Amino acid sequence: MSLTLRVLAPDQSVFDGKAEEVILPSTTGLVGILPGHISMVTAIDIGVLRVLNNGTWDSIALMGGFAEVESNEVTVLVNSAELGSQINSSSAEAELESAKTTFSQLEDQTNSPEKLKAKETLDRARARFQATKASE
Repeated sequence: MSLTLRVLAPDQSVFDGKAEEVILPSTTGLVGILPGHISMVTAIDIGVLRVLNNGTWDSIALMGGFAEVESNEVTVLVNSAELGSQINSSSAEAELESAKTTFSQLEDQTNSPEKLKAKETLDRARARFQATKASE
């Protein structure tokens, strides 16, 4: 028994296929989905979705959205997403370091719009970098 996983962004279908297991980055923590999982809807955080298929884990960087699980079908609707295997690891690492530097420079600003934007940029860069490492 397997799951059908669809990851959809506004501009593209990022993934459409079978999976043995899916791990979602929900806003309340990681959620593991196996065949026969109870129906649910959850908010998706910026993070890495992991997919087990034929004994191999693949990853997809997600940039927030929602996921629905029903009858062994997992549908993930996100603002944007990238397959970890298609992200350049060295440029993702450089983006992460740049985002860390920018965020640390705003450390003393409490909830300023600039700090909140820098935090989101850092979260996105971290997700992209982690997705490259999960695909190796």
